[in-house]
Amino acid sequence: MSQQPLDTVFQDWHDDQAVAEQLIPLIGRLYRHHNVVTTLFGRSLFNRSVIRILKDHRFVRKVEGTELSVRDTFPLVEAMARLNLGPAHVDVGKLGVAFKKQGGKGAETFLREELAEIVGAHDPGAGNGKPKDVVLYGFGRIGRILARVLIDKAGGGNLLRLRAIVVRGRGDIAQDLQKRASLLRRDSVHGPFHGTISVDVEARTLTANGNLIQVIYADSPSEIDYTAYGIDEAVVVDNTGIWRDEAGLGQHLECKGVAKALLTAPGKGDIPNIVYGINHQDIGDADRILSAASCTTNAIVPVLKVLNDEFGVAHGHVETVHAYTNDQNLIDNYHKGDRRGRSAALNMVLTETGAAKAVVKALPEFAGKLTGNAIRVPIPNVSMAILNLTLERETDTQALNDYLRRMSIDSAYQKQIDYVDSPEVVSSDFVGNRHAGIVDAKATIANGKHVVLYVWYDNEFGYSCQVVRILQHVSNVRFLKLPRAANA
Repeated sequence: MSQQPLDTVFQDWHDDQAVAEQLIPLIGRLYRHHNVVTTLFGRSLFNRSVIRILKDHRFVRKVEGTELSVRDTFPLVEAMARLNLGPAHVDVGKLGVAFKKQGGKGAETFLREELAEIVGAHDPGAGNGKPKDVVLYGFGRIGRILARVLIDKAGGGNLLRLRAIVVRGRGDIAQDLQKRASLLRRDSVHGPFHGTISVDVEARTLTANGNLIQVIYADSPSEIDYTAYGIDEAVVVDNTGIWRDEAGLGQHLECKGVAKALLTAPGKGDIPNIVYGINHQDIGDADRILSAASCTTNAIVPVLKVLNDEFGVAHGHVETVHAYTNDQNLIDNYHKGDRRGRSAALNMVLTETGAAKAVVKALPEFAGKLTGNAIRVPIPNVSMAILNLTLERETDTQALNDYLRRMSIDSAYQKQIDYVDSPEVVSSDFVGNRHAGIVDAKATIANGKHVVLYVWYDNEFGYSCQVVRILQHVSNVRFLKLPRAANA
């Protein structure tokens, strides 16, 4: 068996690094000056390290079965920088694979055809539109992850601007602000904040990567006038979980400067429960109180949707293996909920989940078809949903996995459904995954009409990305996605 010389392999790696280094400023220029967000099969290329860019190119082999290197994509990105493109999300990975297959055409000629809708469409005089103010009411696990995602996405035509966080007063304001900054700066699960954070005690502000964020101390929404801080027509994201009905969340709408309230938990009553990618188009202008449903609902609904579209789902059971949450006790102590008083760090805790019932709010065709339960396990993040389903049409494991892989890379649900086909992955491998759920192909079981699917999800980060997508939608932040998905 022939083998490349050691020096050749090492030199090829260094050459690839050099090309990736040249890619970074081009990607940044497209993002900042043209509002063009570049991705590689759904994975963002903006603000990524050289090694991360090389790794994401390697990922293409897993989803497409073909090699794609930075030397393949560099000519395309370089040509994109010359074409005066209008705003869009452009998947350079898909373009790269298509470019390699077509042969003959130069990069610019190829792109003029593939990106015809946005070539020459950049209008520097048009501006980026009016940014939408966002307020985080509460600054716990989800609040801080939302802050990270919003700060990461600031600029490039995103138009979402994190203006304030609301927390309860804690006595010493100076100490409290430092504590809030420290919790944003360092995270035991998600690692360090990528950037700089500074505190202004007198102004009661945090500045994170140039984003000036007002810290407002209040014990209830009624105490706040957001216009006093220059905030107007804001979307308040309530991640406290204190109020889940229209009466409670309606308190936010009574505040000056608030346009909408978005709950990061399942809503009660007639509050629309939105799973982005599935029913976000149902949001009307009159809907001022919305729910982003739960992390589990977001993880399973897209998979259930595509399964029902292709095979039909007769009935099934959803078992959630969920990371413990702040609601549980570290050691045995009183808790109003059944079993949740037992030590989260020492036990698997059987508990209830409303995810199966919540599916119906996003997919009414599943009424009466699903049951559900949950087990809390001793890990801090990343959960799994096990879908035990009876289909209306027979399939096998290979056909089912092939279909789900296609849905993950070339459908309207690309941001919601991820796909992994590795015998080695474990829960920690999915920390920071931005998808709503990740299908584990190696665990798929299909025998006629009976199938079992295992869907991983980062119940903090992946869910927060879904929340931000809802924020973008209600704020009219829309991007053309190119090349267009074959299964959209």
